[in-house]
This record gives sequence, structure tokens and C-alpha cells, in this order.
Amino acid sequence: MKIAIIGCGRFCTYFVPLFKAHPSVEKVYVCDLKRERAEEYSKKFGVDIIDSFEEALASDKINSIAIFTQRTLHGKMVIAALKAGKHVYSAVPCTTDIDEIIEIKELVEKTRLTYSMGETGYYRAPAIFCRREFKKGTFGKFAYAEAQYNHDIRNMELSFQSSGGDEWRKYAGVPPMFYPTHSTSMVLSTMPGVYAKKVVAFGYKESPRTDIYGVDGQNLYNNPFSNTAMLLELSNGGIARISENRCVGWRAPETYISQFYGTEGGYEFSVARHHLTKWNEEDIKNNEPYTRVVMTDVTKELQPPEIYDAIVEDYQAAAQRLADGWGYGLSYPVQPTQRLPKEFDGILNAHNGTHHFLIDDFCRAYDTGKLSPTNIWEAARWNIPGLTAHQSALKGGQTMDVIDLGNPPEDWEVLDYEK
Repeated sequence: MKIAIIGCGRFCTYFVPLFKAHPSVEKVYVCDLKRERAEEYSKKFGVDIIDSFEEALASDKINSIAIFTQRTLHGKMVIAALKAGKHVYSAVPCTTDIDEIIEIKELVEKTRLTYSMGETGYYRAPAIFCRREFKKGTFGKFAYAEAQYNHDIRNMELSFQSSGGDEWRKYAGVPPMFYPTHSTSMVLSTMPGVYAKKVVAFGYKESPRTDIYGVDGQNLYNNPFSNTAMLLELSNGGIARISENRCVGWRAPETYISQFYGTEGGYEFSVARHHLTKWNEEDIKNNEPYTRVVMTDVTKELQPPEIYDAIVEDYQAAAQRLADGWGYGLSYPVQPTQRLPKEFDGILNAHNGTHHFLIDDFCRAYDTGKLSPTNIWEAARWNIPGLTAHQSALKGGQTMDVIDLGNPPEDWEVLDYEK
């Protein structure tokens, strides 16, 4: 792989070392509209500069593109890269336009080029745990789940200024449901082939940030909502509640499944502790089913050892540290770290141990010709419900159908995320 990384902002800094270290990658270039940023990355990471996105697309020395630009640009840039015959890794979201998602899917299907969306939710500990237990049958038939992404915008001024400059407030007012994948991916990835059929959503307009949210030009999207919640009817008959909150008194954990229930078992998480419930087997043996549940603390599987030990010693102190962001750069016991290349050892694995997997997935998909677990068909199922939900909220909670793009072609194998 010879890859050009487009967009040398604050977030991309985590990924250049991973691409450079991966055994499948021969050459890494960086590119940014602000030349000084590319020069800083070049010096910091020892990589070459390519002058523009267009030059990267035209170059026969580059066969892959990684996109770390503003979210509203992802779709058009992905489409351009695929049309230029490049494999594409894209930061989230896939795009903010449903028609662009459809076009990306059609291009990938036609060209068989690799597309992988860098969705961290797929590898977060609660998602992996619920995916594993659902596959085992622990939960029985799925009934209901809740997931949310609580990311208060009031501490993100520097992040938006880096891309929006003096006009950062106009960019910061992006509709919360334009960025739903941290939440939707965790629930939907637990159940292969399941997708949203209908959505109803409501938005919160009473934000204290009237300089950011509103319909009178405060932002580029004419968006009045700082927070939005949607209820999804899923294809397996279950229901999911997804909340995207940008103005709430909460910091961390930012992204998590709080509840996941089936007919035979359930999972719950609160700040630091994780629990699994199942019907009491003794009651079933005695022909008295559905009377009691056995609750098991599974925190040790879903928190790093140092966090688990701190929770046992002093829960309140540990919970406060987690609320302050502790654990961001750690790996978690339930994650399949044994499959990662040894070259990643010692490189920060941020967003709660997920980055290494996402870059390795893209590189392995490139090597094998298989689909990444976060391929365009999955990305569509995680993105489109949110884009539709925003329209529902604008219409006061109107129930709307969710477009589904189906499953990948039957002859295109998806990589096993565990191996």
C-alpha cells in the first residue's frame, strides 16, 4: 500500500504512526490545504508531502487515500477517490448526504475497491461483548437497546477553530444526527444483517448556545437542535433508542451502550460497572421459569486491569477518573488484541483501544481483497438512520421510512474481526 493521508488536523495525528508502522504499507504521504500543517506532520512523523488531493488522485505512485477532513467533505472526496481507482479509508461519518452514500456503495460494488469507515464504536468493549453474547444466544431474541454519544460542544472550541477559523461557530452547529455512527454502530453491529426500517426523532431546541444553534444563520445547516434522540424499529422486530447530545452536563464515558435486552438475558452499563443478567437456571429446572434472574458483574472483562482494580478499591474515585477521560488510550480485555501486528506495539491505541483495529482492518482488506468489517454496507446502515432522523425531528417527530442498501454481494467475504 502507498497511501496519501488528506487532512493534517488534530485528529489525524493518531493515525499517521499506525499507517507508517503497518507491515502492509510501503509509503505514506500527507497533505493539507494549509501547507504548514503538512510540513509539521512531515517533520514529526518522517513522511513525505504531496501538494494536493487532486495530485494524490492523479499519481500512479499512490494507490490508497485516507480522508481526515471536515465531515461534510467526506462523501465527495470518497467518491472522487474511488473514481480515480484508489482504495479509501474514511474518518466518520461516511457522509452527510444519503445520495452520496448510495453512490459510494455503487462505486465500491462496481470497482471492488476497498472502502473502510473508521468507526470506533465497532470495537468498543460493550459492542464486542454484546456481539459475542448475542452470537452465543445469551440474550435470546433481541428486544430493546439504548446507546448514546454525549459530547458537549462547549469544550470543543479549539477543535472547531482548527478547521473553521473565525467562523467556527457556523461549523459547530452541525446537526447531531449527522454524526450518529458512534451509537448506531454499537447496537447494530451486534446483530449481523439487522437494519433500521423506521425512525421517529425529536430534537432539543433550548440550548444555552444560541450563538451556535438556531434557524437564523447561526450555523451552516439551519439547524436548531443541540441534542436529538431517535427511536428505531429494526428489521428483526426489536427497538433501539439512540441519542446524540452536544449540549449536556456530561463528559465521559462519551460513547456507550447503556442497555441491551433480549428475551433471555440483558446487559447494562453505568459509568464504570458492566452487568449481565440471565434467567435463573434452577427456576427453569423446577418448572418455575421467568421468576428470577442471575446478575453477574462482568466489569473485569470490559475494563482494563488498572481501571478494574481502581473500581474495586474505591468506586467513587475511579468513576471520577473515568469521567475525566481515564482509559482513552488503553486497550480492553474483551478486544481481540492478539490479532494485531506486532509493529503496533507501543503506539497509542486511542478512543478506548479501537484505532489499531480500524487501520489493521483497512490494510488487511487491501491485502486480501475481502471486505472490512466497517464496509460501505455497514456504514450505510449506521449513517442513514441518523440522516433520516434529522428530517423527522425537523418535522416535529414524523415517522419516516429508513432506506436500506442491503447486504454485501454474496461472493464478497467480510473479514473476521476476531482473527
